[in-house]
Amino acid sequence: MTRIAEIARALRDAAIDGWLFYDFRLTDPLAYRILGIPTDLVTTRRWFVLVPADGEPSALVSAVEAHRLDSLAVSRRAYRSEDEMRQALRAMLAGRRRIAMQYSPEAAIPYVARVDAGTVELVRSMGVEVVSSADLVQRFEAVLTEGQLESHHRAAAKLRTIVDETFEEIARRVRHGMPASEPRIQDCVLSRINEQGLVTAEPPIVAINAHSANPHYTVSREANTPIGRGDFVLLDLWAKEPDAEAIYADFTWTAYVGDRVPEEHARIFAIVAAARDAAVRLVQRRVARGEAVSGREADHAARQVIERAGFAAQFVHRTGHSIGREVHGVGANLDSLETSDHRLLIDRTCFSVEPGIYLEGRFGVRSEIDMTIEGARAWVSGEPRQTEVVALLAHDRS
Repeated sequence: MTRIAEIARALRDAAIDGWLFYDFRLTDPLAYRILGIPTDLVTTRRWFVLVPADGEPSALVSAVEAHRLDSLAVSRRAYRSEDEMRQALRAMLAGRRRIAMQYSPEAAIPYVARVDAGTVELVRSMGVEVVSSADLVQRFEAVLTEGQLESHHRAAAKLRTIVDETFEEIARRVRHGMPASEPRIQDCVLSRINEQGLVTAEPPIVAINAHSANPHYTVSREANTPIGRGDFVLLDLWAKEPDAEAIYADFTWTAYVGDRVPEEHARIFAIVAAARDAAVRLVQRRVARGEAVSGREADHAARQVIERAGFAAQFVHRTGHSIGREVHGVGANLDSLETSDHRLLIDRTCFSVEPGIYLEGRFGVRSEIDMTIEGARAWVSGEPRQTEVVALLAHDRS
């Protein structure tokens, strides 16, 4: 079945009359990926593609770039003036009542909010109801092939090995009085990622003590912050195989440079791990029963644990994000805080589960695992998951 036929079937399932794709100067990369349109050609004018639930698809392009959509096997009409564009668009939409676009009411799901408000207003002025394409985007962008799922699991296994190797390297350096710092350990992680045949779009987070209380901390080469005995370490790393269609793995682990983890660090970690596992249990239980579970429900399951422990204000981000060809994908996020992600966690998708508690100026704890839904089971990638802060200088690690 062709991609156009798959889209038409999805539209019929959703009782939507058509999906209107629109772009101006590469503002909607989703449209290019879903339709398979190359992005390496000149794109300076507006274009539209309508895929209807029933009937033949059609396209509207500028006469300046009349061949921009030649890669699509659809009928095309070229416009010269704004008036011609409006008339042609009105004819294209004639008889359609509900049209999906890359639009999200009140920007609730910004990942799919790619069409500007003025263009949405223009389409609405033609007597058409514009609905969000969020669920359609997930179906065509976040659902993974068998090969992609396998690539994720391979990356996850390698990434877990890198976590262990990195902690061992920190311990070795500290024990022997060798230089250890955030940028030096970051370089070690990058080297191991390369040795494992993986790639990453951005360097990992290596954050100690108060730096770990910043969820998106950036390692400073200038500060060259040293790592030594008594330091708390947060390691957040993500990588994938080099193939463009390969899927990322993304983990966060924590450790203490000593032989015994301080009670407060252990207590905060236990709360975070309980929140993580609450979300995992909800997803696994619902999937096993064939019941629906949304991203916001999974977030709420984790958030309740942290709120009941008295740290609601210290959990400053969503519980998890979609994972795909980019580390932050466009599928459902585990989110009832930053947005209310109503989208369902569906079969053959991948996402992170990563609650955290951040004590500003002191330290922060995050525990991140990945999950995939495959058939009637929801899997945790890279098991075993972390159950306690790793004591890097404990005798049994010597």
